[in-house]
Amino acid sequence: MKMTRKESLARRHRRIRKKVNGTPERPRLCVFRSNNHIYAQVIDDTASHTLAAASTNEPVMREKLSSGATKEASAEVGRLVAKRALDKGIEQVVFDRGGNIYHGRIKSLADAAREAGLNF
Repeated sequence: MKMTRKESLARRHRRIRKKVNGTPERPRLCVFRSNNHIYAQVIDDTASHTLAAASTNEPVMREKLSSGATKEASAEVGRLVAKRALDKGIEQVVFDRGGNIYHGRIKSLADAAREAGLNF
């Protein structure tokens, strides 16, 4: 039987997570993309602790954006999560695309985070 899109995504994410791990010096920037929103977290995997987070579902972002499912919205989330991480002294991160293909909304979030000052 052919795998569903959800199963394919989960398989790709497991494969990525075998290699990508967040440390206190270089935490993991994890991205989750739904149909309507996008979420980003900076995670220290050794302590299992979220250090910074941003999403299009926050009240601040809902006021700015008409829709959470656009590349512009993803770029705003990338800038916001980078600003919050830099405020906590985090400059280096490892990018975890969450099993998604690196284009569209995922790429615009990553590019905006880089422009805001995070190093991948």
